[in-house]
Amino acid sequence: MKDQQPVYKDESPLRSLVKSFSWRVIAITDTVLIVLLITCLSGECGIEDALAIGFIEFLLKFVVYFLHERAWVNIQFKNRFGKNRTLYKTISWRAVATVMTCMVAGAILDTTDNTAYYIAGVEIFTKTLLYYLHERMWLSLPLGGLRIRLKKMIYGKKHR
Repeated sequence: MKDQQPVYKDESPLRSLVKSFSWRVIAITDTVLIVLLITCLSGECGIEDALAIGFIEFLLKFVVYFLHERAWVNIQFKNRFGKNRTLYKTISWRAVATVMTCMVAGAILDTTDNTAYYIAGVEIFTKTLLYYLHERMWLSLPLGGLRIRLKKMIYGKKHR
């Protein structure tokens, strides 16, 4: 009898961790660019502030995103790969992330104008699209694929 590949029904914590990291890399790039754009348009261009917001958001949102991912693993839908599920998940993350962006940007920029709101407002559009595409891309990757590839890298090609 041939060795059968294990069948995975849910995302592993490892997959959620790697997915969280890949999203945060995309998101930090978007955040830094948006902060630079908004602050430069207001006449107070600051790469230090943009990087500080990006770094703090990376750390905070990495943890929150991972928890969001694990919560959505437990939310059962008829179709795990459905576009409606992806849309609901995107909206739920965007709501959490937008609030966090306002708080972090407001604390770092410490301005009396509405700069933090502008940053969060622009992110609603850019990050909603980016998140949805990121999520759809990850849904196209087979469950268990990451574990299998890591085991092959660590133990050699014969290990399953």
